[in-house]
Amino acid sequence: MNKKWIPMMVVGALAVTALSACGNSDNNSNGGGNAANGGGASGSVPKIGVAIYKFDDTFMTGVRNAITDAAKGVATVDIVDSQNAQPTQNDKVDLFVTKKYDAMAINPVDRTAASVIIDKAKAADIPVVFLNREPLADDMKKWDKVYYVGAKAEQSGTMEGELLADYWKAHPEMDKNKDGKLQYVMLTGEPGHQDAVLRTKFSIQALQDAGIQVEKIAEDTAMWDRVKAQDKMQTFLSANGDKIEAVLANNDDMALGAIEALKAAGYFKDNKFMPVVGVDATAAAQQALSDGTLLGTVLNDAKNQGKATVAVASVLAKGETPTKENVGYDITDGKYVWITYKKITKDNMSEAK
Repeated sequence: MNKKWIPMMVVGALAVTALSACGNSDNNSNGGGNAANGGGASGSVPKIGVAIYKFDDTFMTGVRNAITDAAKGVATVDIVDSQNAQPTQNDKVDLFVTKKYDAMAINPVDRTAASVIIDKAKAADIPVVFLNREPLADDMKKWDKVYYVGAKAEQSGTMEGELLADYWKAHPEMDKNKDGKLQYVMLTGEPGHQDAVLRTKFSIQALQDAGIQVEKIAEDTAMWDRVKAQDKMQTFLSANGDKIEAVLANNDDMALGAIEALKAAGYFKDNKFMPVVGVDATAAAQQALSDGTLLGTVLNDAKNQGKATVAVASVLAKGETPTKENVGYDITDGKYVWITYKKITKDNMSEAK
């Protein structure tokens, strides 16, 4: 071959390669714009921005892992830590908007701040799915592309109270002072948080509905935190000692913290027992059930919360309306996907796993 033709052939080959690369860039882009701009609606994998209120929350870590698993082959997810600060979360939402993601999934730091997030999402025409912390009803009505995935906190509170009521009725020795009343302490989540308020209220209501008289010995917030709960429980024991007959905690981490304080006080050995109940059915709580230190918990289904969030957000990202058929979950009032709680004891732990 004449050598003078070689450079011309190389140039021609590079030109074909460049044209091919330009065509592939258009066809394989995975979310440079929102559904309205062709991101998720064009048939490519939608890109979803996910903001978790804080990464070091045990239950939300489970939800976060479930979102990652559910997104495989369905969507590209960018999961960020809001560090339990609403201004930080607002900045993350701004970043999702700037990157023109196809949808957002937000676990709000402050449920009352959802209105601002909805306004940002609506202005950018990016659908938003809130998860685990329910926005105010009026905020949910602000736009037809706002959805919620979570569980009804009052149901978990009721089940928690029922677990304790069943034990009280089966174990008359639980009434230490024989006064016919259940003397309890309560460890609550952050003040004003919907789950904390409703779990506290309905757990006690369930005991009363079961015909049990109750007396609150002490109540304090431990902010969903195990270490804080251990400190609070130590304070309760120092002040009230054997007056306490049961511990109710708004989540498992706080229940486990209470158990550590009770262990230090000599409980869970030599037939000295204190019934403790929580919510979430985390892996650590299941271990405590096996050990016999946790009486019961309520399964807060992290797997299905994560899976449903991805399903709803992905459908919205494609410009479609979520239905039972295309997301696999019932949708209530056109906006809500409710994941059912379940009572868990040592006897049915396999259902939590």
